[in-house]
Amino acid sequence: MRSTLIALLLCCSPILRAAKTLDVYLIDVEGGQATLIVSPTGGSMLIDTGWRGFNGRDADRIVTLAKHAKLKQIDYVLITHYHRDHVGGITQLADRMKIGTFVDHGPNLEDSKVTREDYADYEKVLSRGQHIVAKPGDKIPVKGIEVTALTAAGEHISSAMAGAGQPNSACGSVQKKEVDTSENGRSLGTLISFGSFRLLDLGDLTWNKETELVCPNNLIGTVDVYLTTHHGSDQSGNPVLVNAIHPRVALMNNGAKKGGSPSAWQVIKDTPGIEDIWQVHYSIEGGAEHNTRDSYVANVDENCEGKYLKLSAQSDGSFTVYNSRNKFEHSYPAKAK
Repeated sequence: MRSTLIALLLCCSPILRAAKTLDVYLIDVEGGQATLIVSPTGGSMLIDTGWRGFNGRDADRIVTLAKHAKLKQIDYVLITHYHRDHVGGITQLADRMKIGTFVDHGPNLEDSKVTREDYADYEKVLSRGQHIVAKPGDKIPVKGIEVTALTAAGEHISSAMAGAGQPNSACGSVQKKEVDTSENGRSLGTLISFGSFRLLDLGDLTWNKETELVCPNNLIGTVDVYLTTHHGSDQSGNPVLVNAIHPRVALMNNGAKKGGSPSAWQVIKDTPGIEDIWQVHYSIEGGAEHNTRDSYVANVDENCEGKYLKLSAQSDGSFTVYNSRNKFEHSYPAKAK
């Protein structure tokens, strides 16, 4: 009888319930990307590795949070594209922590000296783990969650995700921008799902490529959380995409002087149904009118300690966002889909 009672108490404990969340850490890499995802069953994926140099600053911040999440290795490291603020930290990270599998869109497709250098360094570490070249529609087999590649190497999914595919009446008003032939437009973008919860991360995918995902039909559907494309840069964040995915919350992995542009921020703020914007940094360019509330910003000073944001999601679609700087958190109840 006593053992049965103990078992029931353990099953109902808050600690055990917390272990069943999908946890997403937005690590401060000063305007780059490093997003650590830990599934409810302990599977892990890191999207991008931040910058190289800075005495291993970004790799150290990643490893610190990986250990905080009780990871002994990172199962998958997904590189969205080969720009230095996304792939630059790979060598330093691989020297500090075991990586199971590297995931990318295939070879570098940009003819620039710095990108060629960073891709060459990335190639050197691939032998330390398995390697997957992802194509649109592929599933990245992270234990406990579903990760679907939506874009890769300039291509995108040809058929709609489940429940999506509706015609988008806003497509007629789309304004195109100059064609982007850089690695940004080749970004490996993913949709991450845990039960009813959905998070979209398109890396640095640029304006015209974003349009292709939702015009003439919305191939993605709606999401709960939008990790803002390209750090909140005005080269991305096309309103036709942001309105189509209809996020409740936006997470912006901007730096003090990188991303967080006023026009991109305003697009998100004006999106119907948006409840909150959370930012890794206060944007100097944004000023008082184009930054979110202080309690929703992880780093308010340009020279900062590298605080992080953490999202914890339940399978019913409810989630909480936590700010490590001030210990502030806000919860978002599940909504009918």
